[in-house]
Amino acid sequence: MKASIPHLTGTLICATVFIMKINGNNHQPKFTLQMTLPQFERMFPNEEACRNYLFSRRWPDGVKCPRCHKSEHVYKIAQAWKWECWNAECAKGHAYRFSLIAGTIFENTKYPLRTWFWVLFLMVTSKKGISALQIHRTIASGSYKTAFYMCHRLRAAMNDPEFRELMGIVEVDETYIGGSDKNRHWDKKHHIRGTGDKTPVIGAISRKGNVVCKMIERADMPTLHRFVAQTISRKVELVATDEHSGYQYLDR
Repeated sequence: MKASIPHLTGTLICATVFIMKINGNNHQPKFTLQMTLPQFERMFPNEEACRNYLFSRRWPDGVKCPRCHKSEHVYKIAQAWKWECWNAECAKGHAYRFSLIAGTIFENTKYPLRTWFWVLFLMVTSKKGISALQIHRTIASGSYKTAFYMCHRLRAAMNDPEFRELMGIVEVDETYIGGSDKNRHWDKKHHIRGTGDKTPVIGAISRKGNVVCKMIERADMPTLHRFVAQTISRKVELVATDEHSGYQYLDR
């Protein structure tokens, strides 16, 4: 799998996240609305706009060779959106030539960038997700395998640690799963009061975003803190919990 472009996916993904921003002294919540189709059309009207956007996100400080990751001795050539690197690590007898999409999930594909962006837009703005079959029908890819391949690459690109962690406003809570002992058959009763016979489960949800749920052995402070640290990004705007004592010493 080629290297992903987190900034590219991040721009469209962040359009679906509900975030909190400090607004003077009012601390009012501010909504970041989902990108609409007309907005997408205005932002990416053609292939050139997509290439300019990818360039600005991938190399904001200047072109870097995808092989040696250096910007020195990298020169533009006559072909559009192509460069060559003359660094010793790359230029073994001749210069290493690369394009804008070299070393990305878009490399070695025949579909234009605008189609890739369109598929990504459909994936991140669909409320309940979207299947490769529906992508195939929407973009008329000609082959289901092509749509599946594109979706697989995009999902792999989004499988970045920053995307696995919840951001925005995140709510965390725990519960206990299992029926009441009084409702069980006589030979299934545990005769245990409280939650001793139930399975503790903790969950976190990013408002208008993803959900993470996990079974735990006990709802004590170390377990709750560990779950929050592993699940929620340190860039989160707000973490909302109940008055459970296990959350009281979370890192502010």
